[in-house]
Amino acid sequence: MRLEDKVALITGAGRNIGEATARAFADEGARVVVVDNDAERANKVADSINKDKPGSAIYKVVDVSSTSEVKQMVDEIVAQFGRIDILVNNVAISDHSTILELSEAEWDGVIAVSLKSVFNCGQAVARKMVEQGEGGCIVNLGSTSGHRGRSNATAYTAAKAGILNLTRSMAIQLSPYKIRVNSVTPNRVGSPVGMDEERTDKDVSNLIGRHGIPVDVAKAIVFMVSDDASFITAADLLVDGGAFAMSEP
Repeated sequence: MRLEDKVALITGAGRNIGEATARAFADEGARVVVVDNDAERANKVADSINKDKPGSAIYKVVDVSSTSEVKQMVDEIVAQFGRIDILVNNVAISDHSTILELSEAEWDGVIAVSLKSVFNCGQAVARKMVEQGEGGCIVNLGSTSGHRGRSNATAYTAAKAGILNLTRSMAIQLSPYKIRVNSVTPNRVGSPVGMDEERTDKDVSNLIGRHGIPVDVAKAIVFMVSDDASFITAADLLVDGGAFAMSEP
């Protein structure tokens, strides 16, 4: 198993890509911390994992936009498991507004959850990894919306674009400590951001001919945090079915 005895924290793990990643990590031998703002959802995922692999998962209900809550969470994880080896910054929310319509409150909310959380969790976990002295892996979830403009989702596109360059800066700064930092960029995978309904294969715009499913991205994340990717850092891995290649210049 590629992640045996590793301890992994995954934000937004109560559903969709985060949930699939937690399950995939557990299948590879990791102990996973399911982080979500919905206690019922997080508990359900952790319980489901533990039914198959007893003791493999716990859950935490945390506001990841709060620096103090994130620090406390990371301290608790290290106190319980003795270490932390992997961080997946997956959580995000979106707006659906143009620059003419977007309110300051909505802008602040999207940036706090979708971008500030990456800083908060990245900083807190990286500090623990540096103390441990054994390296680690961080994966930040991007989006094709971070590579190009959109007619709406103003704050979301800004947040996802910020994640791409924050990832590269983190990779440069943390490389002396053997901490690899990469991003994974999906496109229209599973349910829309912040929603529960699943997509159908109607109106697919990629080269594969179907919408992505959460496990497609989870498998890529497993690869990126495994030793199979030991020579990869500061990279962005597109897991979009070729959608970005089809976009107009």
